[in-house]
Amino acid sequence: MLKYIIISILLSLSPFGEAKVGLPYAMLKDVNIYLAFILCLAANILVFPLMYFFLSSLNRYFFRWRPYKKSAVFVARRAKDGAKKGIHKYGYWGLMFFVMIPLPGSGVYAGTIVSYIFRFQKRKAFIANSIGITLSTLIVWGITLASMGGNS
Repeated sequence: MLKYIIISILLSLSPFGEAKVGLPYAMLKDVNIYLAFILCLAANILVFPLMYFFLSSLNRYFFRWRPYKKSAVFVARRAKDGAKKGIHKYGYWGLMFFVMIPLPGSGVYAGTIVSYIFRFQKRKAFIANSIGITLSTLIVWGITLASMGGNS
């Protein structure tokens, strides 16, 4: 059981799935549904401060290497283009909604990058990202629970 909890936390920290993957994994491995929700959500919320630290301090050092710079610019452009209309029009509400949509490319990683690019206040951006990822995790939790027939 501990193995499945650790894997679900790591999946929730991963940019390749976040809690959208970690939570269903834990629930399908018979981890308590409430424990799975809390742990996957906490791991996914933890991404914002870690990613923001990376962007604000370590990013400038990695920019010296051409392959990193090329891929970072590509990711930043995609995040900016994908969020531009809603973020400019609705601000923090738009950021929250962008993070809330439980689709690939719209989670807390993209939300953190967008927050950094648009120079949002760190605290307000953290709150918007946290609310968005909480709502997203609730949606995924509900859909997973319903697809399992409500049993767990």
